[in-house]
Amino acid sequence: MTKRLIGNPAPRFEMKAVLPSREFGTVSLEDNIRKHRWTVLIFYPMDFSLSSPAELTAFSDRHVEFAELNAEVIGISTDTVHAHLAWVGIARINNGPGGLNFPLASDRKLAVSREYGMLIEEEGITLRGLFIISPAGDLLYQAAFREDIGRDVDETLRVLQGLQMGGRRAAN
Repeated sequence: MTKRLIGNPAPRFEMKAVLPSREFGTVSLEDNIRKHRWTVLIFYPMDFSLSSPAELTAFSDRHVEFAELNAEVIGISTDTVHAHLAWVGIARINNGPGGLNFPLASDRKLAVSREYGMLIEEEGITLRGLFIISPAGDLLYQAAFREDIGRDVDETLRVLQGLQMGGRRAAN
């Protein structure tokens, strides 16, 4: 039986990542909680796929709007940080992301993908998933999609704004 995540503390994580500066670093939920930031997690199947760049660049192009809402976007796949670095270096004209304004985290141990219910065990990749976590660390929104279906940035911003304005559970 799958446990309910909504309304509960989000599974904590710390992962290696490629930062927007294209340097290696780490991302963690604890860091966002400490800084009183909202966290938007975007799980995606893998680098070097034809559907991932357009979706991730759409989120990247709107990074100022997320920042204005005190939210940090983090992309997560099971690829290595080295694959992430190579991939973000590919220009958009060549079907790459051409750099991103948010970190791409590497879940090589599959633990975070598994805890969030996104892991396709037999393939070692994730579904497309979207999670919004409050500054207090509570998971307030989740959506999962097949790996060939993308997410809408406008809808994500609308949901984030709604959660921020929507009552005591989202208050922070």
